[in-house]
Amino acid sequence: MQVSKPAHNRSKEIFQKDISKLVIGIVVLLAINIFSKNYFFRLDLTEEKRYSITDATKNLLGNLDNEVEVQVYLAGDLPAGFQRLQRGIREMLDEFEVYSNGNVRYSFIDPMLAVPKEERRDFIMELGKKGIQPTNVFDTENGKRIQKLLLPGALINYEGKQIGVNLLNGDQTAGSQEALNQSIERLEYELVTAIGKLTIVNKPKVGLVTGHGELTQTETAGLVQDLSEYYDLHTIDLPRSTTLDGYEAILINKPTKPFSEQDKFKVDQFIMKGGKVLFFIDKLQVNMDSLQAGGTVALPYNLNLEDQLFHYGIRVNNDLIQDMKCAKYPVVVGNVGNQPQIVPLPWAFFPLVNNYADHPIVKNLDVTYLRFTNSIDTVKAEGILKTPLIYTSPYTRKLANPVLVDLNELRDPPKPELFTGGEHAVAYLLEGSFSSLFRNRVLPQGAHQSEFQEQGIPSKILVCSDGDILANEINPQNGNPYPLGYEPFTKRNFANKDFINNALAYLTDAQGIINARAKEIKIRPLDPVKVDEERVMWQFINLLLPLILITVYGLIRYYFRKRKFSIKIK
Repeated sequence: MQVSKPAHNRSKEIFQKDISKLVIGIVVLLAINIFSKNYFFRLDLTEEKRYSITDATKNLLGNLDNEVEVQVYLAGDLPAGFQRLQRGIREMLDEFEVYSNGNVRYSFIDPMLAVPKEERRDFIMELGKKGIQPTNVFDTENGKRIQKLLLPGALINYEGKQIGVNLLNGDQTAGSQEALNQSIERLEYELVTAIGKLTIVNKPKVGLVTGHGELTQTETAGLVQDLSEYYDLHTIDLPRSTTLDGYEAILINKPTKPFSEQDKFKVDQFIMKGGKVLFFIDKLQVNMDSLQAGGTVALPYNLNLEDQLFHYGIRVNNDLIQDMKCAKYPVVVGNVGNQPQIVPLPWAFFPLVNNYADHPIVKNLDVTYLRFTNSIDTVKAEGILKTPLIYTSPYTRKLANPVLVDLNELRDPPKPELFTGGEHAVAYLLEGSFSSLFRNRVLPQGAHQSEFQEQGIPSKILVCSDGDILANEINPQNGNPYPLGYEPFTKRNFANKDFINNALAYLTDAQGIINARAKEIKIRPLDPVKVDEERVMWQFINLLLPLILITVYGLIRYYFRKRKFSIKIK
C-alpha cells in the first residue's frame, strides 16, 4: 500500500519552491536592470525602421548641454490624417527624449485654447511670423462638411533662443495622404535641423562668388537671409581674392561675364583641397526687358567655364527647355477702359519640376520653380559618381541655340504634339576625387607650381543649369525683395529655398544629418473589398476569440491544480 506524505510536509515543500522561484525572479530582474543601465539598446522591428533615428541625430542629441523645450501646436480635435501626423511627432520626440538623456522635453498645445478667443488671431499671426504656417483642412462632423484651421508646427526653445519649424511638408501636388506621409518621413530631419540651428557654435563658412556679373544683392537678398541662419556667409570678389582657404563651400550664382584663367585656377585648387562648389549657371542670355518690346533672341553667354565643367564630367548645353508643366507669366491681353487687362498665362520657358531622384537632397521636395533652363549631359570622368537630381516632366521640347523668345506665344495654347522630348536632367551631383583642369598644362600667371595640386582629395560638386533658381522676385512697387521661392503672381511658395538648403547641407554636413531625409515610411492601405467581406470574421477573432481562449485556459488550469493538490486516501 502507497502512503502519501502528510499534508503539512507537502505544503512546506510547495512554499519552499515558491520562495526559490521568487528569489530567482528577483535576481534575474536585478541582473536585467543592471545590464540595461550599462548597455542601452532599443529594437525596431518595422520593415522600414520607422522608429529608428540616424547616428548623426543621436550624436547631436547626446551632446546637448542644456534642455530643449519643444511646443507642438498640433492638438485638439484633428482629422484622421493629422492624428497620424501627431502620433508620428510624438513617437519621434519620444526617441529624441531617450537619446538626449532627458534633455528634450515636449508638450502638445491646442492653439484654439492657448489664448482667449479675442487674442487668437494675433496669436496665430505671431506663430506664422516664426515659421509655423496655418493650414485649412476640411473634415466631416455630425454628417456636415466643416473647415478647420490647423497649425502643424512647433516652437523649439534653447538657452533663450527660439525657432519655429513647420512640420507639414512634402510635395503638395501629391494626394493629401501622400503629402502627410512625406511629412512624417521628414520629421526627424526638420526637428533635428532646427535643434542644430539653435545649438550650433561654429557655423560652416560659405562664400558667395562675385566679380563676373552675378546676381545683384537685391536679387540674392532672400538667399542671403536664409543661408545666414545656418552658415557664416561671406561675399567673395573672386578676381581680387588671393585664396579660398577656410571656406567649406562656395556658390557660383548666375555669372554673365567670363571667368579668367586665374579665377578658374582658384576654383580648381579649392576643389582639389576638398572644397565644395555649387554651380548655378545659365548658358543662354534672355533679356526680359526686350520681351516687353515684342521678343528677343537668346544667345550664349561667354563664361569660359565649359572646359572646366567638361573636365569634371558635366556639360551644360546651349539650348532652352520648354515644358508643358510650367508656371504662369502675366501678359497684357487687352484693356478694360483705360486700364490694361493683365492675365497670367502658362509659359513653357518657366518649368515647374517635381520629378526628383531618390536622394536625400531632393527627397520629398515640393515643386521647384525654374526659368530658362538648359539640358545637362554627362561625359567621362574617371572615379566620379554622377547623380542626376532634378528632371523635367516627360512633356518637353528642346530648342537649340539661337532661340527666339516671344511673349506672343503665350496667347496660343501649346500644342502637345510638339512636347514629346521626354525628361531632361537639369541638376547633377558629382562626387569623388577630381583631377585638376590644369594638369599637364601651363599654370596661369601668378600660380605657383610648388603649391599646385593636380589630384584632389574627395569632394563634391553640384551643377544646376538655372541661375535664376537662386534669385528672389522683387516687388515692383517698392523695390523690396520677396522671399526666395515666392511667386507673386500666383502667391505661391515653391521649394527653391529648400533645394538650396538641402544641397548645401549635403555638401558641407560632415555629421550626415541630411541623411535623415532618406527615411521612407510605406503606406499600407487595407483592401476595402476584403475588409467588407471578412469584417465579421476579424471582429470575432479580435473580440470573442481571446475571451474564449482565456476561459478554456482557466478551466484547464483549474482542473489540473485540483487534481495535483487533492489528497487521496486509499
